[in-house]
Amino acid sequence: MDDATRTELEAAAFRALRDHLMVQRPDVQNIDLMTLAGFCRNCLSRWYQEAAADRGIDMDKDTAREIFYGMPYDDWRARNQTEADAAKQAAFAQAFRENVGEEPPR
Repeated sequence: MDDATRTELEAAAFRALRDHLMVQRPDVQNIDLMTLAGFCRNCLSRWYQEAAADRGIDMDKDTAREIFYGMPYDDWRARNQTEADAAKQAAFAQAFRENVGEEPPR
């Protein structure tokens, strides 16, 4: 397989994952994704931002999130996120440290 085809297939898989998380399963909470899978929608938007930076494209976190979420992040949160109890927050903090390598944002 040539590089262009591989890149097209990878991009299609990314779009399918994004659609699945944003359209098909917006009910799945980011905190649960991070705890179970070690990444969440915010991680995907951060990886998008990092890929842009690798190519010399200046993009801040809010812009990357808006591109990924298809709307401002706070709007998506208000529509889809629910409050997490103390046990979920503790599990998330541990998963964040293990997978991101730093303390989670407050």
